[in-house]
Amino acid sequence: MGDDLKSAADAILQRGVARNPGLPGLVAMATDRERTLYAGAAGQRSETAPMTSDTVLAIFSTTKAVTGTAVLQLAEEGRLDLDAPASAYVPALGEIQVLEGFGDDGAPRLRPPARPVTTRMLLLHTAGFGYDIFNESYARLLRETKRPSVTSGTRASLMTPLLFDPGESWEYGSNIDWAGQVVEAVTGQRLGAVMRERVFAPLGMDSTGFALTPDMRARLARMHQRNEDGSLKVLAGFELPQEPEVEMGGHGLYSTAEDYLRFIRMWLNDGASPNGPVLRPETVAMAATNGLGPSLKIRALPGVKRHLSHDAEFFPGMPKSWGLSFMINDEPAPTGRSAGSLAWAGLANLYFWIDRNVGVGGFWGTQLFPFADPAAVENFLEFETAVYRSLS
Repeated sequence: MGDDLKSAADAILQRGVARNPGLPGLVAMATDRERTLYAGAAGQRSETAPMTSDTVLAIFSTTKAVTGTAVLQLAEEGRLDLDAPASAYVPALGEIQVLEGFGDDGAPRLRPPARPVTTRMLLLHTAGFGYDIFNESYARLLRETKRPSVTSGTRASLMTPLLFDPGESWEYGSNIDWAGQVVEAVTGQRLGAVMRERVFAPLGMDSTGFALTPDMRARLARMHQRNEDGSLKVLAGFELPQEPEVEMGGHGLYSTAEDYLRFIRMWLNDGASPNGPVLRPETVAMAATNGLGPSLKIRALPGVKRHLSHDAEFFPGMPKSWGLSFMINDEPAPTGRSAGSLAWAGLANLYFWIDRNVGVGGFWGTQLFPFADPAAVENFLEFETAVYRSLS
């Protein structure tokens, strides 16, 4: 398996860099429940250094599953009730209202929600929060009110209205940034400190955090922007806030493919790690189950801010649900991914999957806007397909 997968995956990654339009630099890794099956990279992380499996990346929304893990740990301990009003932990959530439209003067029209937001709703993205990247009402809201984007790392950026009454629909947004605030309220610690103690340390994720250490910065990949003609531009100086007012549980982490593979392996092993359990098996099973019910499904993400995202959907036409906190494909995927597998992605074209049925998972990452770059998605899916072919 090893030699066949290595030759196939190496060739896929090299094609991703060499094609036109190409990718700047990418890393991919795969694992089963016990060991790394493949680790490879292609292209450059900087002008003078190649991309490597220990290259540090801004991982954006692949942060969400880590925050979800911290929430689930507190629920296991009885310190957090997933179905209680989340405002019991973070009172500011009780101030949030529902957006009903905009007045002639551009001011948002608001009303009280029909029911309180719960932490479970935050993890499921059914609380009602959105992102200006993917929702035109939110994009207008930020324009009209001059409110900062969540990438600012400010508390003010979180104080956005709901798009519907809590629990009545699914909308991808800043829900898990709020879930991170619940973790901080319950523990009395900053979110990054909770993650270091409860997730990173037991898993050996020593190159993951909200702030870049000198060693991490030395391995940091450059961020790129895809121009309309397909060419690449380096976004010199791009960096997520290093001392933010709020450590954003929805997008704020830096990490490596090697570290994230350790996190994936923990989920493949029912919450176990070499240094003891991170989650209980019954918690993992609950989190890996559709939490939206039989009728509600997730939908495609429209690219409202085109410099940051194309229209995005995984496996178009296939029904997909959501767990705590991952996308779940309800049917087998053409790559070989089993029905019921867990997955998600990060804005700078990072992708992962966790197939607990087969016992395999993987991570693919680059540093490139906009999200759902066709060349990146194609390369990731080719890599995933190669992993499954090697298993058979």
